[in-house]
Amino acid sequence: MLQNALPEQARARLADYAKLLRIDRPIGTLLLLWPTYWALWLAGNGSPSLANIVIFTLGVFLMRAAGCAINDFADREWDRHVERTQDRPLTTGRIHAWEAVGLFCALCLISLLIVILFTNTLTLYLSFGGALLAFIYPFMKRHTHLPQLFLGAAFSWAIPMAWAAEANELSQMTWLLFTANVLWTVAYDTFYAMVDRDDDIKVGIKSTAVLFGEADRAIIAMLQALVVFILILVGRQADLGSFYYLGLTVMAALFVYQQFLARERAREGCFKAFLNNNWAGLAVFAGLILDLTL
Repeated sequence: MLQNALPEQARARLADYAKLLRIDRPIGTLLLLWPTYWALWLAGNGSPSLANIVIFTLGVFLMRAAGCAINDFADREWDRHVERTQDRPLTTGRIHAWEAVGLFCALCLISLLIVILFTNTLTLYLSFGGALLAFIYPFMKRHTHLPQLFLGAAFSWAIPMAWAAEANELSQMTWLLFTANVLWTVAYDTFYAMVDRDDDIKVGIKSTAVLFGEADRAIIAMLQALVVFILILVGRQADLGSFYYLGLTVMAALFVYQQFLARERAREGCFKAFLNNNWAGLAVFAGLILDLTL
């Protein structure tokens, strides 16, 4: 392999860059990808252009990596106090702060260039909002207990962008999908924040997990119920059939399972509940494709 032909120091640097950009942890990319695909397939009436599928698959990967770089830059002083993050390359000094900022800017510029070259004007205008949300989210945990809400907006902004690229307009359904995904993101990222809650309280990091306290699982359950309800409204507006609603049923069943996983609020259980959301997003996408194709 080409990597094995490189000097050991170069291999170590590449491994650190991969860790900074979370290339070794694709869960964030997948959680961003499924709702983007929902939007593409709905806006394209079941047949989105191959070009847009490629553009937004690549864009999701690039912008998720950019978000990870700026997140670690923002948290570089705090991460050393959190068990899960204390070995990140920026926190340990294996990567410099300016490198993380440079990677964020470079990845955003590449994404912008793709939008300029291969999509339309409306998508281009929307892309600036996406870049802004990706930049400000990591700093919100210093100022508000709702950084998960800003993450939800950042993770959901690909929905109007994808819709605009495919249909050259936005609709009520676009914003229903956007709202459902914001709520879903807040729910699953609260599970994620529950993993670090004890450490976060010690160092003063704010999150919905800290804000919700003992009501965390109940509030997550309410958010999950709202997600399913709004996606039912989407199905009614799009005149979708049984396969789509079967996908929603699977999502709802997985939400119940996630509550079971996190029942004791243990780190491992909460993390498993967070990871399980990948299958919830896939279930909706699979149901949507089957319904629009068959």
